Amino acid sequence: MEVVIPAQPEPIKLDINRTALIVVDMQNAFCKKGGTFDIMGMLDETKAKRVIETDKKVIEASRRQGIKVIYLRMGYRQDLSNAGGPESPNYWKEHGLVARREHPGRKYDFLTIGSWDWQISDKLKPQPGDIVVEKNRFSGFFNTDLNSILRTYSIKHLLFIGIATNICVESTLRDAFFHEYFPVLVSDGCGNAGPDYTQQATIWNVSEVFGWVTTSDDLIKALK
Repeated sequence: MEVVIPAQPEPIKLDINRTALIVVDMQNAFCKKGGTFDIMGMLDETKAKRVIETDKKVIEASRRQGIKVIYLRMGYRQDLSNAGGPESPNYWKEHGLVARREHPGRKYDFLTIGSWDWQISDKLKPQPGDIVVEKNRFSGFFNTDLNSILRTYSIKHLLFIGIATNICVESTLRDAFFHEYFPVLVSDGCGNAGPDYTQQATIWNVSEVFGWVTTSDDLIKALK
């Protein structure tokens, strides 16, 4: 089944049987009080709640149409053996790892596999048939089996929602473009980190260079 999604810079036709919804890092760490972003002073709770409610609608609409729902989840082993170490820029720049160093008494609270911080928001929990891909870098394609999963299901079109728009969402979307997928950013289904212009910058980058940009309302109406 094919549907045409209103988008910028032009509408895009999706083959529903070859489309997946990528839910990026909708974890307590990035969208809840007490999580990594909150501790680091980066949480906009109002925005996060709005994104959660929007994503819930998009996920439900996608499941109804049989679109494969794939969650990405950021996480580190307790011993940080998958974090890269001091010779990796990831070790110095990723906020969960920074929080560990700044709050050593709580170091296992921040994005540690199995922790509350690492878990996906209760309102968006994966359902049977969904897929969860564990990652330890901003891009969901790096050091993961995401590409193999998408190839297995003959996926060609990717819808993107999640947090943060300008970090993990954009990093994964750019890599999707390089892997020859057709990426579509659901703009209000994503929340940025930092000033509002970072959201607008990613929207511009995607619509002008790396793919297409739609809204949750336009996507859900088209899927109906």
